[in-house]
Amino acid sequence: MDPLQTTQAWLEKAVIGLNLCPFAKAVHAKGQIRWVLSEATEPEALLALVQHELQHLAEADPETVDTTLIVHPQLLQDFLDFNDFVGVADDLLTEMGLEGVLQIASFHPQFQFADAGPDDIGNATNQSPYPTLHLLREASIDRAVEAFPEAEAIYERNIETLERLGPEGWRRLMQE
Repeated sequence: MDPLQTTQAWLEKAVIGLNLCPFAKAVHAKGQIRWVLSEATEPEALLALVQHELQHLAEADPETVDTTLIVHPQLLQDFLDFNDFVGVADDLLTEMGLEGVLQIASFHPQFQFADAGPDDIGNATNQSPYPTLHLLREASIDRAVEAFPEAEAIYERNIETLERLGPEGWRRLMQE
């Protein structure tokens, strides 16, 4: 499978299938996700693509494109380098005057929360097959949180789901 197909399968099996993000199913079912495969081999080229996609999302009709996933398999394989790049991308979002309008979420095969160990199963909530930047609308997040009672409990529920699944179950799910 190619990186986009692999990442789409991850979205369907893990993110939607395990209900890690209860908001993902609707935009996926409505075809409102813009999928972008980056061929960038240098951070500057990826940053230019991020800028283009932030502008595109800001100008797009939310009924047509509500969110964008940029998959970049050839760059930022090291999680710490990726994490540093996310900071640069966030700075770009601010420079573009889009803070409070859009935000950038990050997913990476080696994702690790700052307060977690490398083998903590909770990290799997943000572990994608390839480094991926998720551009999303603040207004969509606000609407989703309003519609989902106890949105603050999502993280805790995800940890419980992943602990029940366990590392071996997660590996099997990702290999299917």
